[in-house]
Amino acid sequence: MLITAIASFAMINFKDWVNRREAMRAMEHLGQIVLQYRKEHGQVPPQSYLDRQRRNLQGNTRLGKLHYRALWIDFESTQDEILCYTEKKYDSLFVDSGFIVLTLDGRIRWMGKQDFLALLARQQGPLETEAGDEGSRRLRKQGRFRSEIEMLKK
Repeated sequence: MLITAIASFAMINFKDWVNRREAMRAMEHLGQIVLQYRKEHGQVPPQSYLDRQRRNLQGNTRLGKLHYRALWIDFESTQDEILCYTEKKYDSLFVDSGFIVLTLDGRIRWMGKQDFLALLARQQGPLETEAGDEGSRRLRKQGRFRSEIEMLKK
């Protein structure tokens, strides 16, 4: 009985560890796609492109809800700017909850909640904070955001 309980406990924690690792691997592949697009087009891909690419990504479902900040990336953004992130919650003694973060230079890292929220708050401008994810989609649909290329042409 005790051995069964220990084995069950270990399997649950191992499952969480595997899920976290697979989600990080999927974000790494997404990062490679973003870097290739930037190399070819000189800017980060639009949300629609990322969504299409994500459908065929191995481990896609383990990523969960992605928050893509391309609308807020401009020419003054630094390479360590958060481009994309997802929150991962685990009820485990050995696997902490936190965020998988993709930065503009393609690096992937795991961040605890407090560190992530502090970094994101430093990088967000007032308009992004006010708009949030849903507000960003509404503004994009209304045509109130332009791509970097469009802005350069003016």
